Amino acid sequence: MENILLSILLAFIGGGILASAAQILIDLTKLTPARILVSYVCLGVLLYAVGLYDPLLKIFGSGVSVPLIGFGASIGRGVMESVRDEGAIGILKGGISAASAGITLSLVLGLCASVVFKSKPKKM
Repeated sequence: MENILLSILLAFIGGGILASAAQILIDLTKLTPARILVSYVCLGVLLYAVGLYDPLLKIFGSGVSVPLIGFGASIGRGVMESVRDEGAIGILKGGISAASAGITLSLVLGLCASVVFKSKPKKM
């Protein structure tokens, strides 16, 4: 029980750090949320490429694997494995095949949300 509570606390801390950093970037810069999200995916790829993602994952668990950094790391992992197995063509194929489940789920859930909910124009 104590181990589970520690894992939950560490996941909360890791995710909170990422969310706080994103909020600070929104508040203090002119970066749009979309650019920050893309930056988080790229950060995940970079962290995986330099070998820092797996140690962070062991410490913070789902606090770093669920947000976009985890998605970026899975793309990086797919690219590295595909390049090792297939050569240079793996640069193009690896990321998409590794992240295909997440991409498909996003598209299907987006479609379901668009069918269930009525969109409203943004008020200025």
